[in-house]
Amino acid sequence: MNRVLDVVALRSLVAVADCGGFHRAAASLHVSQPTVSHHVRRLEAVCGQPLVRREGRVSRFTPAGETLVVQARRILALHDETLHTLATGPAGPDPELVVGSTEHAADQLLPRLTPALGGRVRYRLDRGSNLRAALDRGDIDLALLMGPAPDERSADAGLLDVHWYAAPGWSVPTGGAVPLVALDEPCALRDRALATLAKAERQVTVACEAAYLAGVLAAARAGLGVALLATMGHAPEGLVRRDDLPLPEPLTMSVRSRRGFGRRRLTEAASAVSALLAPVPESA
Repeated sequence: MNRVLDVVALRSLVAVADCGGFHRAAASLHVSQPTVSHHVRRLEAVCGQPLVRREGRVSRFTPAGETLVVQARRILALHDETLHTLATGPAGPDPELVVGSTEHAADQLLPRLTPALGGRVRYRLDRGSNLRAALDRGDIDLALLMGPAPDERSADAGLLDVHWYAAPGWSVPTGGAVPLVALDEPCALRDRALATLAKAERQVTVACEAAYLAGVLAAARAGLGVALLATMGHAPEGLVRRDDLPLPEPLTMSVRSRRGFGRRRLTEAASAVSALLAPVPESA
């Protein structure tokens, strides 16, 4: 058989699936859109059938295209893992593991996670969207993210309890809108806070937005509003837990890896995180 699936073309196909179209795929790969289209046409020639069909302005995968995307992810993961193994080599000390995490509960979770992961670990704290981009660039190995695992590069890691916190003496407005302190969008905790209050038919107004968690905590301590936080049972300094607001549901946590990281190591990391997410008694 002389037919060969080109790795570069497969990466373009997967980018189309992940980004939702040819234009965004080209931007993520830093190539032109005609280049991505050419790669897909090459794959179609090898496979002998169409992989993508145009429906107006929308591109949709054919059944053969959907099948190839699944297999392409496996091929690329093995390809990238092989290159990584060859680059690091079996000898010498364990390579440093770079783990990204959002700021929520990082002061409680990450110190306990380090011995569970083993070896040398370096952390990077950032917003979830920035961590996902860093994974795609290969700048970090793993990221702890809020939300369920979306694909084979991710694994569910359990549930993260979230609770309301406000300054001592802060009172919930009677009859008026609940003032919320939250991170800028996009933010899973912000979305959960708004959805929880909306479900309880409570009016809400975003009283303060912040780019990072430190700003949210400062605004809550100043009495500007209430914040929904993931603290793993340890109330932030200067804040008290508020149970007089609608009870929010826990958030799903997942661990996502860079390409070629290896499914077994990803699963082990997710299991380590899951073991640390057991409920902890609230402390003042």
